[in-house]
Amino acid sequence: MTNSENERDAEAPRAAWCDQESLHVRLADGREIVTPLWWYPRLLAASQAERNTIELMYSGIHWPDLDEDLSIKGMLRGAKAPGATPPKEAAA
Repeated sequence: MTNSENERDAEAPRAAWCDQESLHVRLADGREIVTPLWWYPRLLAASQAERNTIELMYSGIHWPDLDEDLSIKGMLRGAKAPGATPPKEAAA
């Protein structure tokens, strides 16, 4: 197995869930990524049930009810969805 295959396996999602403010993803190597929901406007606008209807993929997460996909690599880079606005700026 190459280093990139080992890294990819370590970054595979094993669990994912949303609370009222954040998306949580637990990776195969034990790390947990937590990002604010405002980074992903579709998730922010969704119901709690829609947010938590999640399919884990090898390199990311899929929300079938929302047609939304996020990659683990993007989350680790801190990539926000286009048009994501922090709550304080959105209220201004």
